[in-house]
Amino acid sequence: MSERYAALRAAACAGWDDRHGIDAERTVLRVDLSTSSIAAGADRTLAALRAAVAARRLDCAIVVTGTTGASFALPTVEVQRPGAAPVLYGPVPADSVGEFVAAVVAEGDPRARWALGWRACPLPFSPDSPPNEHADVPLRAEDQSEGVSALADHPFWRHQQRRLMRWMGVIDPESIDDALATGAYAGLDRALTMEPLAICDRVEEAGVGGRGGGGFPAGRKWKFLQGAPGPVKYMVCNADEGDPGAFVNRVQMESDPHALLEGMIIAGRATGAGYGYIYIRDEYPLSIARVQRAIDQARAGGLLGDDILGSGFAFDLEITRGAGSYVCGEETGLIASIEGLRGMPKIRPPFPAQRGVFAQPSNVNNVETYANVPLVLRHGAAWYREAGVQADAGTKMFSISGHIERPGVLEVPFGLPLSTLLVEAGGGTPDGRPVKGVQPGGPLGGILPAVDLDLPLERAPFSERSLLLGSGGLILFDDRTCVLDLALYFSEFCEDESCGRCTTCFGGGQRLVELLTRIAAGGGRDDDLDRIGAIDRTMQNANCLHGQFTPYAVRSVLRFFREELEAHARERRCPARRCRGLIRHRISAPDHPALAEAADLCPTDAIGGLPAGKGWAIDDARCIQCGLCRELAPAAVVVADRFASVASPRAVHEPVSSSA
Repeated sequence: MSERYAALRAAACAGWDDRHGIDAERTVLRVDLSTSSIAAGADRTLAALRAAVAARRLDCAIVVTGTTGASFALPTVEVQRPGAAPVLYGPVPADSVGEFVAAVVAEGDPRARWALGWRACPLPFSPDSPPNEHADVPLRAEDQSEGVSALADHPFWRHQQRRLMRWMGVIDPESIDDALATGAYAGLDRALTMEPLAICDRVEEAGVGGRGGGGFPAGRKWKFLQGAPGPVKYMVCNADEGDPGAFVNRVQMESDPHALLEGMIIAGRATGAGYGYIYIRDEYPLSIARVQRAIDQARAGGLLGDDILGSGFAFDLEITRGAGSYVCGEETGLIASIEGLRGMPKIRPPFPAQRGVFAQPSNVNNVETYANVPLVLRHGAAWYREAGVQADAGTKMFSISGHIERPGVLEVPFGLPLSTLLVEAGGGTPDGRPVKGVQPGGPLGGILPAVDLDLPLERAPFSERSLLLGSGGLILFDDRTCVLDLALYFSEFCEDESCGRCTTCFGGGQRLVELLTRIAAGGGRDDDLDRIGAIDRTMQNANCLHGQFTPYAVRSVLRFFREELEAHARERRCPARRCRGLIRHRISAPDHPALAEAADLCPTDAIGGLPAGKGWAIDDARCIQCGLCRELAPAAVVVADRFASVASPRAVHEPVSSSA
């Protein structure tokens, strides 16, 4: 350990108790303040906590942290009472804070109704303890919060192996001292004593693959840049996380930004690059703020700049804010945006390692890839490979959402069955409905059927099915989802986000959307499935992966849900009863009292009374299939995907069976 790093870490460890308010008499409250938690009202919970603690004159420390990943329980508050294990509680909305403080803080009852579980405490921090040797304190039986189960036994945490997420929800993400006390920059300190090629070799030996979906070995990719001629080289971080349902990079930047910075500095040392760009989408304002603060702190501490830790190595970083273009997630489109040009992917070769940012050799990896690198330098390649599988070593962060009981972000070893993550940890569908499929890898990733729910979470099985594992976003959907509607949504997204450079992508995407829209509207034809295949084959000639992968969603529908697609195109019906052009709302109980309110609120006055006061009926000519009547009177309105054309629904009421 270098003298400068040892001094930084000693000061950080010495101040840990003061920063976190830990002493023999004081209770510590840790509040998750992240984008997701703020959306759930965590900022109001934090304000209410401060007010309630002040009003009761309680001697408590309140610490702001990043997220624990438990989106299903937000807002969360962790309470660490003197001599006891920290207990996580949630959801704790602002209007429950008074009751919460009275029960948990003032009266000291850990078993309050908000309790999720206790976690083991980290060892007391000491400047003399190795930064890579922190373990958890073995708790005595009396220290374990009586009546509260361990978080490790909770389904959401049971299968996790937290490496990147180890300190998330514990440290203050805006404090470099918290990061240093928990071992940050120890990997950089070690890398500064190694030869650049040895760093690349160690990262390659560990099997750190690109976490953006490609999985290309990071160490090997760095060697391409290392061998590129010229004195000017750039490191680039792709933090333009634009896939619906994917928010693992945001969680990393908001909860532990120094891991990203340390990984990029190490990569600069390994490749000879002297400057880096972190390209963050503008829709992530909290990530931008916290990463910028981390950059400023690292620079002030001598961890960025001209002479890092007295080694003579110079490296610096800046943030580039993305303007919201999805194709900037492709590395050459991102490079164009950094240069101030329109975000349009470039034809390769040349590759970025030959000609990247401002025509200089460059390397692009995503947030999670860089954040894994310090762990390899601190713990070694063999330790890193203890998790995961041979082809995909280590752990992976996944965000799970959709029709799921417990949405959130988890870190699990590669190779874990998909069902373990979504059904056991995530709890499956909230109301127990059958799972229909999973959408992995964003709009370009395809759609996986429920029959493959036990697929291992590694790249190869997904590639064999023409799917992408992607950057970690997994969306679960149940039997109420229409796969044509889902494919149309993603196709529209991809067509809208095409940069327009090549007609194959832009025009092909338009044709695909037009065809799917026509089928969903009831204009399906017998040869439409062949047309979809022809468009798919043509789009494989697009200049970049955006165009080539645009048909993946509908391709997987053709492969795994062909019968449902044929029902739309040839039978002109929607089995899931979602496509407005292929369904009709029918009244099954004409005299139901809730129909009066439905008639009053119907936006097109499509619900009218039958002659002689015999109840209500729906006028198909006026009905726009919005579903409001179904929401207001679920016992009286059904949705049919098999129906006869009726000249005047006001004059004729069609009986509908309960199975329709």
